[in-house]
Amino acid sequence: MQKINKLMSMMGLCQKAGKLVSGELSCENAVKDKKAKLIILAEDVSKNTEKKFTNSAKFYGCEILKTGTKEELGKAIGKDMRSVIAVTDDGFAAQLKKLLDEK
Repeated sequence: MQKINKLMSMMGLCQKAGKLVSGELSCENAVKDKKAKLIILAEDVSKNTEKKFTNSAKFYGCEILKTGTKEELGKAIGKDMRSVIAVTDDGFAAQLKKLLDEK
């Protein structure tokens, strides 16, 4: 439980710093423009959305991770439910990956 709280706090900081985009269209554009350093998908995302972002991430060389629910991701960044979040800063992306890798 502690790990998820740290993760959500980090996403909130990332949002406040303007280093994060959310929502399918914004994230898709960030990936295509090679601005996205890390894509975070909600665990309850639809299969179509998951497939679309998995394929895009592979094609454009962007890492993709799954964590939390749509509601948790949205709440973490102070918005409504979000299926996908793209981090556009190397430092924040590295921190989030590190938190997700901790067991």
